[in-house]
Amino acid sequence: PDAAMQEVREAAKKAYIDDFIMQLPKGYETSAGVKGANFSMGQRQRILIARAILRNNPIFVLDEATSALDAETERLITNSLNSVMQNKTVIGIAHKISTLSMMDRVVVLQDGKIVAIGKH
Repeated sequence: PDAAMQEVREAAKKAYIDDFIMQLPKGYETSAGVKGANFSMGQRQRILIARAILRNNPIFVLDEATSALDAETERLITNSLNSVMQNKTVIGIAHKISTLSMMDRVVVLQDGKIVAIGKH
C-alpha cells in the first residue's frame, strides 16, 4: 500500500505480468477474487513474484515459484529474478532442478534428510 504506482508497475514488468494487468478492464484496480480465483495459476504466480520483488526483502522464499508457467515465461522470470535476488538469501523449493539454477548452493532432501549439498 505504501508503494508508488510506478514502483508497482516496475515490479510487475520484472515479473512479466504488467501487460496482462493493463489489459484488464480496471487495470491495476481489478479484483483478483477470492484467493486469486479470477486468474490462472501462472498469472497468480507472476503477481506473487511481482509482490516479492516490490517488497525487496533480504530473504526470499520461493516454493515452486514457476511451476505453473510455460517454459518461455519461466526462462524470462528466472533471468529477471537472477538480477533482483543478487545479494539476497533465497530459499527455493522445487521439483525441477532447472528452477534452482540461480542458486549458489543446493541442498537436496529425501525423506526429510539431507542427501546432497552442492552447486546446481
